[in-house]
Amino acid sequence: MDPQHVRIPMHENVSMGKQPTVNVLCLDVTRCSKTLQFLLCTLGVFVLYLLYGYLQEFIFQIEGFKPFGWYLTLIQFGLYTIFGWIECTLSNTVRRVPFSVYALLAFLTLGTMGFSNSSLGYLNYPTQVIFKCCKLVPVMLGGILIQRKVFSKVDSAAACCMCIGLIAFILADSKVSPVFSLIGVFMISFALLCDAAIGNVQEKAIKQYGATNAEIVYYSYSIGFIYLFFIMLISGNLHSGFAFCREKPSVYFYAFLFSISGYLGIQIVLTLVRTCDALTAVTVTTCRKAVTIALSFILFDKPFTIRYLWSSLLILLGIYLNICSKNPALMKSLIDLRNSVPLWRELPLTTRKRKITLLSNV
Repeated sequence: MDPQHVRIPMHENVSMGKQPTVNVLCLDVTRCSKTLQFLLCTLGVFVLYLLYGYLQEFIFQIEGFKPFGWYLTLIQFGLYTIFGWIECTLSNTVRRVPFSVYALLAFLTLGTMGFSNSSLGYLNYPTQVIFKCCKLVPVMLGGILIQRKVFSKVDSAAACCMCIGLIAFILADSKVSPVFSLIGVFMISFALLCDAAIGNVQEKAIKQYGATNAEIVYYSYSIGFIYLFFIMLISGNLHSGFAFCREKPSVYFYAFLFSISGYLGIQIVLTLVRTCDALTAVTVTTCRKAVTIALSFILFDKPFTIRYLWSSLLILLGIYLNICSKNPALMKSLIDLRNSVPLWRELPLTTRKRKITLLSNV
């Protein structure tokens, strides 16, 4: 499963009745301290996710590969199907969810990962990651339009920060980047819309039918593989992708490493959720994305402008506010911190706004 599209249930806590077995990949760390478990999971997240991001960008740096993002997605879906089948076989997993649900989930997963991969042919990798950081925005829009949800002021402020930061990043990228196209923006936007819908379908499959992660991965990716195989076969893209990779077979090796790092990465994220909590997992994966963007500028030759930094910080502020809204204790500490500053507390509202405006212009 793509690490960028991990759904972490922020409102659910892991039950700690009997101590379950805790495995970081094949390593049993049940008897280790919570701190050591956290450090091992965090190390695994950073190593596997950074490798995943590096390989994804590296593959699209191969000369002539940019038009074949969907072929990479086909390889990825095929490998995830094999990995999921092995896991289901070893755990004796039986299908519980109707095929109709998996048909929808496969379509959404295909849209998310396919358009996400293909967008790299039209966008810089950091721009793609920045878009993925702003998944809260389509999730909120879907909640308002479909479920008539009412979000808190903190969530609304977080969405505004993300939107402004994202617009600023796109404008900066369009000025300095040689790899920028509105086609890529539309692709990654559609990928985010599909990703926002995936969470609701997965939640229904898990809660209503008691499906395991292995079952969801296996059936959604195997059905998605069938969808994409016939679409590419009819369109002719399957033959052209195969012909290109026949000339450069190293693509298959990189695609295998890319896929297995993503599949193992999601397992560690789920372990992190079980051993710590969802908030910790979100924080770790967010920090990982920031490091991924920094490494992308270091390892791959691309132009840089200070606007990237300011817009990214604004998006990080939005992510931080979103995390705070999910944690009442953290929100209370922020309110207490604000109230503990006498100057801020005593200033009238108009003066506060003026100070914020002045600071923003520095």
